[in-house]
Amino acid sequence: MSFFDKIFGGKENAPEQKSFWNKIESEEDLQKAIERSFDHKIAIFKHSTSCFISKTVLRNFEKEAENLTGKADLYYLDLLAHRPLSNKIAEDLGVIHQSPQLIVIENGKAVNNASHQSISVDQLS
Repeated sequence: MSFFDKIFGGKENAPEQKSFWNKIESEEDLQKAIERSFDHKIAIFKHSTSCFISKTVLRNFEKEAENLTGKADLYYLDLLAHRPLSNKIAEDLGVIHQSPQLIVIENGKAVNNASHQSISVDQLS
């Protein structure tokens, strides 16, 4: 492992995925998430796995969300692995792409979004 990977985190020490995340890895996963938003608020966290800032924001959000119950279903999108899905989200929901980004969706529409240090569970209210 390189010096920079030790400081900034390389793929070898990627954080463990929290159990509350639902992964979006296909258009089918995305469609199911959007459909779910008609029954229950959802939030999609768009994360760049190679970005130190995104990793930090993700960790902070996960700490906040650990005790979150019932406010929203949480979805996780790895931007580097699934960039076309990120572009589809931006286009379909009319939200400018940013990374990291949290998009809150109700009834198939984006009702709130935040990026970088503005990301918080408060967006789910």
